[in-house]
Amino acid sequence: MTRATLEDGARQAPVDTQPHENINIIEETKVPAPASDPSVPAGPFPWAALLVMALMGFLLIATETMPAGLLPQIASGLHVTEGTAGQFVSAYALGTVIAAMPAIALTRGLPRKPVFLAGILGFLAANLITAFSTDIILSLGARLLAGAFSGLLWGMTAGYARRITAPHQAGRALSVASVGTPIGLAVGTPFGSWLGTAFDWRWSFGVLAILTAVTLLLAVFLVPDAPGQQAGTRVPLVRVFAIPGVAVVLGVIVSWMLGHNIMYTYIGSYLRGANLNLSVDVALVTFGAAAIAGIAITGAVIDKGLRRLVLLSLGSFLVAGAIFIVGQASLLAVLVAIILWGIAFGGAATQLQTAISAASGENADVANSMLGVAFNLAIFAAGVAGAVVISTFDGIVLPAALAGLAAVALAITVAGRRTAFPT
Repeated sequence: MTRATLEDGARQAPVDTQPHENINIIEETKVPAPASDPSVPAGPFPWAALLVMALMGFLLIATETMPAGLLPQIASGLHVTEGTAGQFVSAYALGTVIAAMPAIALTRGLPRKPVFLAGILGFLAANLITAFSTDIILSLGARLLAGAFSGLLWGMTAGYARRITAPHQAGRALSVASVGTPIGLAVGTPFGSWLGTAFDWRWSFGVLAILTAVTLLLAVFLVPDAPGQQAGTRVPLVRVFAIPGVAVVLGVIVSWMLGHNIMYTYIGSYLRGANLNLSVDVALVTFGAAAIAGIAITGAVIDKGLRRLVLLSLGSFLVAGAIFIVGQASLLAVLVAIILWGIAFGGAATQLQTAISAASGENADVANSMLGVAFNLAIFAAGVAGAVVISTFDGIVLPAALAGLAAVALAITVAGRRTAFPT
């Protein structure tokens, strides 16, 4: 080979290799994109896990409200007055108010499933202590503990349900996870009261403990884990409250649930004042069945129009309150009002949890713990306010509180169209 030929080959080498380098670059750009974010759920709708959460919600509501129907039996069994026995409800609510937000703030970065299981286990222990305790102080302490774990579970459930569900089905997931609330109101409280009356009040708490143990086992096998909140997105409690929309939703909760619980807690006084042939048990079961229908309606349409749904629910409260006032002498009218009231209330928890979760974003767990505190403050305040109303006036005026406070909530919702309940 001549020198000229070698030189020609050397000069041509860079030209010959350049296309191969371009091909390599092109091939590198054609590498498939990374897999989708593992934090975004994929796959079928998690019915089993959400129904376990709903069962836990049922137990939380039944445990909170059941003592109201067993006060004479509890007082007799623990040798205290009915007023002291009534603190079973107050202690539970107080535990939720005190512990909910700190518990959520401390655990929000942890994997969700271990926290969920720990909450159920603590709740189980509290109910077992209540079932076997013979000392009023120990019993009230157990109720305080049950309320604390209830606050943790209540605060985390909405965010947990959203994390294991595809984003476009988040509202539907909350509807399923929340269905235990109206069922607890419709079935749990009357059944617990019947069980305690027919046998012994301790049996009521014993059955709740057994069902909680079953729920714990189901959660172990059926509920998937989900990551906690990332450190970079965590906001202090005060700043969560300041997130646009959060305070608005909390204002709606307090006014809406205060009006609801004043009527619900003292509905017996209203029925007696109206002189209707309708027992409290039948009224509450009717309300609960209608509330389940409300949950179904909410689940079907919440992902398409949250604001319209909230406005419709609050408007239905106003109409129900008016029927209670105008049609108090008619059994049929009162039953229609109870059904309308129940349907409107059934989806309220889901609607409000969805609104506050959307407003708070990554801080949904902390915001939902505030929601639980607001609910329990409304329950506590309703007991006091309702007692003042029926002692000063008569149970027949309770619907005025229902409608009036619903109107306040409606006004706040309308004003919150830019943040909490966007158009």
